[in-house]
Amino acid sequence: MDKQGYILLFERIYPDFFESDTIRSLPEGLFFDEMLLSLSEFDIHKYDKTVEGNISFGFYEGGLDEIKKAAEKVDRDWVQFFDGTNRIYCGYTDGKIASFCLVDDMGTHDINGHRLKIGGPGCVGTLPEYRHRGIGLTMVRNVTQILKEEGYDYSYIHFTGVAPWYEKLGYKTAVKWNRNGVKLT
Repeated sequence: MDKQGYILLFERIYPDFFESDTIRSLPEGLFFDEMLLSLSEFDIHKYDKTVEGNISFGFYEGGLDEIKKAAEKVDRDWVQFFDGTNRIYCGYTDGKIASFCLVDDMGTHDINGHRLKIGGPGCVGTLPEYRHRGIGLTMVRNVTQILKEEGYDYSYIHFTGVAPWYEKLGYKTAVKWNRNGVKLT
């Protein structure tokens, strides 16, 4: 997919994104990345860090109160997105939520003559007391593999400021943006 295809995809998935008061209120010098990974190129073994301890991973089956409390510890603005309408995948330490993310279906889009099914992890967070152990990135790796197995063409990371972290799995920055729109390079 070329740069214009990325921009078109971004605009289709997030129409009127730059009209949002939240986005317009961001500092002008602050840039974010939109990242993509072609799932035909994804290798689950690219990131094979061993996580230590009693760690498990799986789809969240608990109540909304518990996951919202976890989300609030990472980013209060994300709590609203944990409303029971999306799948949630978690990393657990001794049965407690250590990391979490939404598993988003972003639809099927016609881009440059190709019909592409897009999904991705969203609102990816690890609770402060569990950071720097590899739990979060292992969780994202697992979700990326799940999307591949479910027949998605691309995994999409939206609105991130930690591109180098996702690059460890093979994600690449498609476009950068700030409150004024997409930065063409």
